[in-house]
Amino acid sequence: MQHAQRPNILLILNDDMGYSDLGCYGGEIETPNLDRLAAGGLRFTQFYNTARCCPSRASLLTGLHPHQTGVGGMVGAAGGPEGYEGTINDRCVTIAEALRAEGYATAMSGKWHVAGDHEHENTCWPNARGFDHHYGIITGAADYYAPRTLKRNGRDVEHEALEDPEYYFTDAISDDAVDCINRHFAEPDPNPLFQYVAYTAPHWPLHAPQKEIARYKGRFAEGWDALRAARMKRMLALGVVDAEWALSARDESQPAWEQAGDKEWQQRRMEVYAAQIDVMDQGIGRITAALEAQGQLDNTLILFLADNGGAAEEVSAAWLKQGWMDELSIIQHETKKGKPVRFGNTPDIQPGAQDTYCSYGVPWANLSNTPFRLYKGWIHEGGISTPFIAHWPAGMQAQPGSLHHSPWQLPDVMATVLDVAGAPYPVDYAGRDVKPLEGHSFASVLDGQATERPAPLFWEHEGNAAVRAGRWKLVRNYPRDSSLLMTDPAAWELYNIDEDRTELHDLAAQAPDRVRTMLDAFLAWAKRCSVLDVHELQQ
Repeated sequence: MQHAQRPNILLILNDDMGYSDLGCYGGEIETPNLDRLAAGGLRFTQFYNTARCCPSRASLLTGLHPHQTGVGGMVGAAGGPEGYEGTINDRCVTIAEALRAEGYATAMSGKWHVAGDHEHENTCWPNARGFDHHYGIITGAADYYAPRTLKRNGRDVEHEALEDPEYYFTDAISDDAVDCINRHFAEPDPNPLFQYVAYTAPHWPLHAPQKEIARYKGRFAEGWDALRAARMKRMLALGVVDAEWALSARDESQPAWEQAGDKEWQQRRMEVYAAQIDVMDQGIGRITAALEAQGQLDNTLILFLADNGGAAEEVSAAWLKQGWMDELSIIQHETKKGKPVRFGNTPDIQPGAQDTYCSYGVPWANLSNTPFRLYKGWIHEGGISTPFIAHWPAGMQAQPGSLHHSPWQLPDVMATVLDVAGAPYPVDYAGRDVKPLEGHSFASVLDGQATERPAPLFWEHEGNAAVRAGRWKLVRNYPRDSSLLMTDPAAWELYNIDEDRTELHDLAAQAPDRVRTMLDAFLAWAKRCSVLDVHELQQ
C-alpha cells in the first residue's frame, strides 16, 4: 500500500495505562482529543502489547519479538544470554532507521528505555538508532517535575527542569513534539516526518499539577466495584467488548469498596492518575493542532497505544530497592525546594506533589483493566490488551468511528508503517545483518477490509507466556505455577477468547490435544526467538 504522497507518521505510546481508561474505550477520564481521533478514525479492540515497558518498546520500534532485540526481560547491565542482553542489540533495525534511509525526517520526544546504560551516550541511544532529534529520558521512570537522565540529543539538560518552577515532564514532551513539527514544516519543501512521542504518563510516581487533580475531585467516589460495573456497561454500549464476556471478579486480594479504609486517600490516588492521563491528552491535542496548522493533519497516520496494562505495583522504598535499583538511583531524593521525598502507598502521603512517590496500586489497576484479569507483567488479557487508535483522513477508507475486532500485535506496527510509507524492510543495515521482520501489515484494515492477521501471536515475559491461534489462547501464569517447567502442559491454561475473553473458564483439562499442539507451536517459537524458561535464567 503506497500513496502518491507519502504520509507523515505520528506514533504515540503511553505508559502503564489500562485497556479501558480512555473515554472512547469506556473510562471516566476526560480524553476529548483521543476521543476525537477515535471518532474520525478506527479503534482496534484486540490489539496486544508485550506486558511491560521496555520489551514493548523494543518490539514496537523494531517489528521483532522482544527477545530477538536483546530485551526479553528488563533493560540493565549488558552481558546476559542471547535474548536477555539487557539492551537493544545490532541484530535489529528501528522504524526510524528504516524510514530515515528512505528520506524521512525522524524525531522522538519522551521515554526511550531500551538501553541498558542510561548514563553514558552509546550506540543504543535514540540518536544512534535513527532519530535526528531526541528530547526525553533514557531510563524507565522519572520525577515529573525534575526528571533525571533528561537529555536533548545526548546532552544532559536536567538543569532546564530544575530551573523552571512550572516544569512538568508530560507537558515538556508534548511541547517538544509541537516544536519539532513546527520547525520541520517551516523548511522549504520538507520531507515527510516520522515523530515518535513516548509519554511516561501515567506511570508512577503519581505526580500531577494540583489544578488538574482538582478537576477529578469526587469522580471516583463510587469506588472500584461500582465503577468497574459501570465501565462494563459503557464498553458494551460502545461495542468495545462482547455481551457474551462476563466481567471478571474484583481482585480477590482487595476488599469490597464498602469495606475499604481511608476512602478519601484511595480516591486521591485515582484522581492523580486520571489527571496524568488528562494532561497527556491535552498535549496530544496541541500536537494534532500543530499538524493541522501546518496543513499536515489529513496526511498524517496517527497511531496511539499503551505499552502494557494497568500496573498493580504498590510502590514503597523497600520495593524499589528490591526490583528497581536503576530507577531508584536516578530518582530525586530532594525536591526543587529541598524537601525530602516520601516513598510509599500509605494514607499519610497524599500523592500529586513532587515530595511524594506513590502508585495507584492493585484496586485501581483492576478498574483500569476492566473487564479483564491481572495486570502489567502478566500475559493474561489485563496485562497485554491495549487501546489502539488509528487516524489518517487522507489515507484511510475505513468508516470513521468504526471498530476492528481481529487480534494484532506490536511487531505489526512497523510492518504497517513501512507499508504505507512505501519503505522496504532492510535485509542489512549499516553493514550488519538484521533479523527478518516478524510483523504483518494491517494497512488493508485501515482501508476498511476485515483482514485477519495470518499467523499465531506469541508472548513471553518473566515466565508468563501465551500463544493465541484464532479463538484459542494458551496462557501461563508463572507466579501461580512457579514449580512447573514451561514444557509441562500442566503449567498452562486454555481459553476460548471468542466466548470468554475475560478468561474465566479454563478449558485445558477438556482439550489436552489442543493444549499439546499449541504448546508445541509455542516451544518452536521460543527456540527460534531465544526465549528461555525462567528456570534456566535462574540457574
